[in-house]
Amino acid sequence: MIYGKLPVVFLSTIASEKKDNTNSQIAAYLLDHLEESRSMGIRDLAEVCSVSVSSLSRFCREIGLRDFAELKELLLTSDLHFQTSGDRQSPGDMAREYGELVTASIRQAQETVDIRAISRLCGELKKYRRTAVFGLLKAGAVALNLQGDLLMLGKQVYTNISYSQQIQYLLSASEEDLILIFSYTGSYFDYQELTYSERKRLSAPRIWMVCGSDRTLPPFVDQAIRFRSRQDQISHPYQLQFVAGLIAQEYQAIQ
Repeated sequence: MIYGKLPVVFLSTIASEKKDNTNSQIAAYLLDHLEESRSMGIRDLAEVCSVSVSSLSRFCREIGLRDFAELKELLLTSDLHFQTSGDRQSPGDMAREYGELVTASIRQAQETVDIRAISRLCGELKKYRRTAVFGLLKAGAVALNLQGDLLMLGKQVYTNISYSQQIQYLLSASEEDLILIFSYTGSYFDYQELTYSERKRLSAPRIWMVCGSDRTLPPFVDQAIRFRSRQDQISHPYQLQFVAGLIAQEYQAIQ
């Protein structure tokens, strides 16, 4: 994983809820007061968030956590970090080095991506009437971009920023659904503890994953579009966006 579970579930909650929504307010407070929140119990945390204990418990369930104990564990173990392009330098040098890293990452994806898999995916995109495109954080932005490109090409697909709602969609999908997931590290399903029954239900839809890793994917992922990557924060969004752009270009070509 490049990003831990806490930023994934909290930021997706804030992005998908109204600003004055209770869940959004709780998530925003916890991110703003991460250090202080780590030492608080459920009652103290509910009080500083200006919500009831039951609302805080409901928040945990609705964002995909088991209970407050799992929230507490996330708060205690989360380590937020940001990758820089190099040592501190002048703005011009920083821009040049960052640009070189981004350019190299796109070239790496261009040279290693499985083009034939993209062609197969696009053939299935034309075939399936119900299609969804998902991703988390920066991969979620790529999913939104592809949704827009496909709409311009006459293909409407569904997406959602909320991770818990993405999982709910996946669990309710059937054999008539095609779902494309952008996951740079292939760890998309690692953020959610799935029961045996839920894993079995995930075998119903047709699931594709765009992945910059050679890791073994869950058995319910039917097909993968892979490319080589450095598995770092800087390359992450640009390589995924490059592949999403190729998907849109190929889809247009087979129209």
